[in-house]
Amino acid sequence: MKAGRSPQPSGTGRVEAFSDGVMAVAITLLVLDLRVPEPEPGRSLASGLLELWPNALAYVISFIAIGIMWLSHHTMFHRLARVDHSVLVLNLVLLLCIVVLPFTTSVLSSYLDVPGQGVLAAVLYAGSFLVTSSLFFALQYHLLKRRPHLLREAPDPVQTRSILRRGLVSIPVYVLAAAAALVSPYLTLGICMALGLFYLLSTAGLGDRRTSGS
Repeated sequence: MKAGRSPQPSGTGRVEAFSDGVMAVAITLLVLDLRVPEPEPGRSLASGLLELWPNALAYVISFIAIGIMWLSHHTMFHRLARVDHSVLVLNLVLLLCIVVLPFTTSVLSSYLDVPGQGVLAAVLYAGSFLVTSSLFFALQYHLLKRRPHLLREAPDPVQTRSILRRGLVSIPVYVLAAAAALVSPYLTLGICMALGLFYLLSTAGLGDRRTSGS
């Protein structure tokens, strides 16, 4: 490449493969928080497993959330014919946030029942999803509004609004989930679970992943 020339757009294969790998690692790390209960005198295995319910619930919520992001990311990049430097940078920042989710999940499951600590853990948990969803929306908006020439076929205005509106739903809901921690960390978990199920069920019901959000 000659000096002074900007990088030319390239295909999506490598960035998709890299993104899939990063998200696969993140979703796998979630299970590490489900530890086998240590044998203790007077405590049965069943009791030990029941004590893991906060870990299991946080695992399921985070697994669903990252899984939906993976599906939506796949759909997003399927629309692309090529990527440029701005897309690569935004995608890299998005992956940075996704990789943090196993950590915030572990923090929540560890401190959910600790007096005086559960609120901060729940705010951190919902906040990490808020930042990740905001970045996902920013990348989606960037592609549809700022870089339509990179798309295989530009969607019509109605479809574009539908895609962006669907992705935008999660942002105020995660703000609500973070605020709900002041009432109860369990309420934060409930809101995050409900949002994950909304995206999961509505995507399945649509039968068309072209309009999936994050």
